[in-house]
Amino acid sequence: QVQLVESGGSSVQAGGSLRLSCAASGRIEDVYAMGWFRQAPGKEREFVATITWNFGSDYYSDSVKDRFGVSRDKAKNTMYLQMSSLKPEDTAVYYCAGMISGNWYFPSDYAYWGRGTRVTVSS
Repeated sequence: QVQLVESGGSSVQAGGSLRLSCAASGRIEDVYAMGWFRQAPGKEREFVATITWNFGSDYYSDSVKDRFGVSRDKAKNTMYLQMSSLKPEDTAVYYCAGMISGNWYFPSDYAYWGRGTRVTVSS
């Protein structure tokens, strides 16, 4: 009973910045962590970052940890992904996901998903 809606995806030049948002509604109190995943055409869904909803502990994939920052505003039920120094390899549909329990790294352990927002990084 959690609904997630991503926004903020756009086309940006390499080296630029972009901020994605994930608006959550429903039983947010059931969520242990929320995360960001991405999927490029023909490739598997990839973990990007996650944050525990209560304490705000954040974790990142090695490919983005020096460039991306995840945060959340509990009062607004919103999670953000601030992306900087974007590369063409970051081009993908980015998904917001909510976890009740499980391993933050695996998509299968997230119970709720948004529909995605597209990010395109050009040279």
